[in-house]
Amino acid sequence: MDHIDQRAGSDPATQGEALVVDVPIKAGTREWIGLAVLALPTLLMSMDISVLYLALPHLAAELAPSSTQMLWMVDIYGFTLAGFLIMMGKLADRIGRRRLLMIGAAVFGLSSVLVAFSSSAEMLIATRALLGIAGATLMPSTLSLLRNMFHDPRQRSSAIGVWMMCLVAGSVLGPVIGGLMLEWFWWGSVFLLGVPIMLLLLVTAPFLLPEYRDPDAGRLDWFSALMSLAAILFIVYGIKSFAKEGVQLLPSLSIAAGLLVGWAFVSRQNRVSDPLVDMRLFRMPVFSGALSMQLLGLLTISGLNLYLAQYLQLVKQLSPFMVGLLLIPIALGIIVGSVAAPRLANYFQPAFVIAAGLLISSTGLIMIAQVDAATPLSFLLAGSAAFSLGIAPLTVLGTDLIIGAAPPERAGSASAISETSAELGAALGIAVMGSIATVVYDRHISSSLSEELPAETAQAVKESLPTAVEASANLPAELATETVALAREAFTSGLNAIATTSAVLALVVAGLTVLMLRSVPARTE
Repeated sequence: MDHIDQRAGSDPATQGEALVVDVPIKAGTREWIGLAVLALPTLLMSMDISVLYLALPHLAAELAPSSTQMLWMVDIYGFTLAGFLIMMGKLADRIGRRRLLMIGAAVFGLSSVLVAFSSSAEMLIATRALLGIAGATLMPSTLSLLRNMFHDPRQRSSAIGVWMMCLVAGSVLGPVIGGLMLEWFWWGSVFLLGVPIMLLLLVTAPFLLPEYRDPDAGRLDWFSALMSLAAILFIVYGIKSFAKEGVQLLPSLSIAAGLLVGWAFVSRQNRVSDPLVDMRLFRMPVFSGALSMQLLGLLTISGLNLYLAQYLQLVKQLSPFMVGLLLIPIALGIIVGSVAAPRLANYFQPAFVIAAGLLISSTGLIMIAQVDAATPLSFLLAGSAAFSLGIAPLTVLGTDLIIGAAPPERAGSASAISETSAELGAALGIAVMGSIATVVYDRHISSSLSEELPAETAQAVKESLPTAVEASANLPAELATETVALAREAFTSGLNAIATTSAVLALVVAGLTVLMLRSVPARTE
C-alpha cells in the first residue's frame, strides 16, 4: 500500500463522512540501508568502464590483439549494455525486479572473473559482451526498485540523488583505484573489484530489498526485443564509428538501418497487445520533457569529460593515477550538486533549479574554453568543478521526474527507457564533440605544420596527438620539440572548441527546460 487513509470523526461538520487524505508512506531504516545496497552495483558499473582504459596497455602487451579487436574490447560492453536495457526493463516487470537484480549480480560476478582470467583477445571480447548483458539487468532493476522503496517525493529525490552520485563517482574513482591496483597486480585484477560487491548484494538483497512485479505485465515480445536490440546497436555502432573515423558510408548506412528498424519497432509497439515499451509513457509531458532534457544534457557533458582526461594525460603529461586524483574536484562538484538539488526542489520548481544549475555549468565551461599552455591547473580544475556542480541537478532531478511520472507498475520500463536515453546521449556526445575537436585539431595543424617534415610524418601528426608524439620520436630534437608543442596546442584548441559548444548547448537546454517543465511544482506545493 502506497498511502495511509486518515478519516475524520471528531469534527461535527464531517461526522458520518469519510475524509480520505493521501499521505505517502515514509521510507524507514531498512529502505535507506537498501539504498546503500543498490548504490554498490551502480558505483561498480561506472568504475568498470573507466578502469578498462588504464588496463588496455597492459592487456594489449599480454594478449596481443589486433587494432580491430582493441576497438571491440572497448566498445562491446557499451553496445550490449545499451542494446539489452529495454528488454531487461520489461523482463524485470514480468519476473520481479529483485529477482532479476540478483540473477544479473550473479552473472556479473562470474563474468568479471572470466574477463580477469581471459587468455585470448577473443575470450576477452566475449566475456565483456556477457558483462554488458549482465549490466543491463542491474541498471533498470536498481532504479525501478527505488521507485517502489521511496514513495514520498522528497525522499525519492534524495535517494535518486545518491544513486546518481554513485554513478558519476564511480567513473572518477575508477582511474584512481585502477591505477593503484595496476601498480601492484596484473591487469585482470581491476576487473575482480566486482566480485565481492556482487557477493554482498546477493547476500543482503533478500533481506533489505522488496520484491515487485507487475501482475499485468503480459508476455515478453521477443521479436520486439530483437528489434530494439538491432535498432540501438546499429545506431550506437554508427555514432561510435563517426567519432573514430569521421563521416563514411558504412556508419551512415548503419545509422539509417537503426532508424528504420526503430520506426518499425515503435509502429509495432502501438499495435501489439503486450508492448515491450508502453508508448503511453511518452504522452506524459513531464516524462517526455525530462527524457529529452536528459538526453541533451548527457550529449553536452560526455564528450568534454573524455577530452578533459586526455588533456591531463597527453598535454600536461600526467600519470593515470595523478589524473584520477585531479578529477576528484569533478566528483566533488557532482556530489554537492546531487545532494543540494533535491533539497532546492522542495522550495523551488525543478525546472528553475535545473536551469540555474546549467547557468553555473556554462560559466565553468567558458572558463575551460580559455585554457591554453600557460593556464595553471587550478583554473582548469575550478572550471571543471563549476561545470560538474551545475550539471548535477539536470541528471538527478531529470531522472527523478522520469521515474516519478511513471506509475509504479511501469517503473521498470521507465527506468530502462531512461538508461537507454542516457547511453544514446553519451554516445552522441562523444561522436559530436569528438568530430568538432578533430576538425579543429586538423585545421590548426595544417595551417602551422613545418614544411621540413617528411610527408609520412606530417600525415601521422595530422591524425591525432598520440600519433604525433610517436612520429616525432625519430625527428631531430629541435624539430621534434616544435612539432609536439604544435600538436599539443592544436589538441588544446579542440578542447576549447568543445567547451564553447557545450556552454552554448547548456544555455539552450536551460531555456528548453523552463519551457517544457515549468508546470512541475516545487515539492512543498
